[in-house]
Amino acid sequence: MAKKKESQVKLERSYNIPLRKSFVNAAKHKRTPKAVRAVREFLAKHMKAESTKVRLGLHLNEYLWKHGIKKPPHHVKVWAVKEDDVVKAELEGFEFKEAVRAEKKKEPETMKEKLAAKLGVKERVGEEKKDEKRAEKEKKEEKK
Repeated sequence: MAKKKESQVKLERSYNIPLRKSFVNAAKHKRTPKAVRAVREFLAKHMKAESTKVRLGLHLNEYLWKHGIKKPPHHVKVWAVKEDDVVKAELEGFEFKEAVRAEKKKEPETMKEKLAAKLGVKERVGEEKKDEKRAEKEKKEEKK
């Protein structure tokens, strides 16, 4: 039997997602994270995808967090697009733009590295140090 090709159909839908029922019984300091989870679960259920493959857009995320962690919006209008089993959702009226995650900074591990970072000292390569020492010795010999 020949294998059936899955059609690469782009599924686009608009939803007005109710959030109040999801966070009303949650503690105040957990309400917005609960609302974000509710959006992901709603889209996963209605777009027939896994909740791990639901991507929230930058504007949608900012809208959910606009009033802080204690007071998320009661409902949100969302434009969702499903391509290749990945659902991308954005606030209605905006184009999808994925939120950028901040890169983790490498923290100094040893005391020497910590001090160098505080003082702004740049570490030199071993060869450069040797070249400088040679130049200093040559200058001393010339003076004599």
